[in-house]
Amino acid sequence: MRAVQVKEFGGPEVLEVGEFPAPQPGPAEVVVDVEVADVMFLDTRLRSGWGQDFFPLNVPYVPGGAIGGVVSAIGAEVDPGWLGKRVVTQTAASGIGGGVPTGGYAEKSLAKAETLIEIADGLSTQQAVALAHDGRTALAVFDRAAVQPDSWVLITAAAGGLGTLLIQLSVAAGAKVVAAARGADKLALAERLGATAVVDYSVDNWEQQVREITGGGADVVFDGTGGAIGGQALTTADDKGIFLGYGSAAGDFATGDTEAAAARGVTVLGLFDIVADEIDWSALARRAQAEVAAGRLEVVIGQTFPIDQVEQAHSAIESRSALGRTLLTIGA
Repeated sequence: MRAVQVKEFGGPEVLEVGEFPAPQPGPAEVVVDVEVADVMFLDTRLRSGWGQDFFPLNVPYVPGGAIGGVVSAIGAEVDPGWLGKRVVTQTAASGIGGGVPTGGYAEKSLAKAETLIEIADGLSTQQAVALAHDGRTALAVFDRAAVQPDSWVLITAAAGGLGTLLIQLSVAAGAKVVAAARGADKLALAERLGATAVVDYSVDNWEQQVREITGGGADVVFDGTGGAIGGQALTTADDKGIFLGYGSAAGDFATGDTEAAAARGVTVLGLFDIVADEIDWSALARRAQAEVAAGRLEVVIGQTFPIDQVEQAHSAIESRSALGRTLLTIGA
C-alpha cells in the first residue's frame, strides 16, 4: 500500500510517497481503508521540525491525524459490528512503528476503536473528514462564548475551516459578525457565509476599523490566527467582553497585553482553558455532523489533492492561499 513519509524535517519537498506493508490492528484497534485524509496547518509545522517539545516526532514518520473511510479489519477486543462501517476518526498515532505507517496520509491506517464516529447518512466522507477537527472544536469554542443575539462578534482567520463554521454559528445565533482575513477571496467567502462586515488584517490599523464598525469593540472575539494579529484582535474586545484564542495560524498563539484586557473586564481564554473542562468530544462530533446533514451548516472544502500531490497540499496551506479545509483524496 502507498503512504506519505517524512524522512527528514524540511519544506514540502521532504514529503515522499512510497510503498509499505499494510498495518495490522492491535487488540483495541481497527484498520481503516482511507478514502480521505485531513491536511492541517499543524501538519505543515511538524513537517518543518517545529514543536518538538510538545509533539516529539522521530523521522521517518507518516503525517496525518484524521481520516475517513471504511473499517476493513478489527482487533480481537473490537465489536465486529464496526466491520464495513463508514467512519471518521483520529489516527492511532502519527508515525511509523516497526516499519508500518500509522499516520493518516496512507491507503490504510490504524485507529483506536474508541475514537470511531460513524459517518451520518447524507454526509460525504469528505465533509465528515473536514469536520473531524473543526466541527467539534468550533462547537466547543462557540458554546463557551455564549454568543447573544444582536451582539458583535469578531472572527480572525475567518476563511479557514474553523472560522467558516464560527461565522455560520454566530449568524444563526443572531449576532453581527466582523470577519477578518487576508485577501479578497477570503473576505468574499466570509461575506457569502453571512458576515455583516469584513476587514483585511494585512492593512495597517485594521483593529481600529473593527472598533469603528462595532461601535467600540466586539462582545466576543474568536481568534484563530494568534501571534501579533491575535494580540491586535485582543484590543478590539469590548469592556467585559470575552476573547477566545484557539488558533495559531500566524505561528503561535496570541501575544497581547492580557493584563490591560483584564483591567477592562475582558475574559481571556486560550485553547487549553477551553478544553480543560469535561467535554464529550464524540457527542460534539456527532452534533456537528447532524448540523451539516440537516443543511444548517456548510462545510467549506476549499481544495482537495490526490496523494501524489501532497507537496502541493502543504504548499497551499503555507502560502496562505487555502480556503476552508484542505484534504487528500486517497481511496475510492
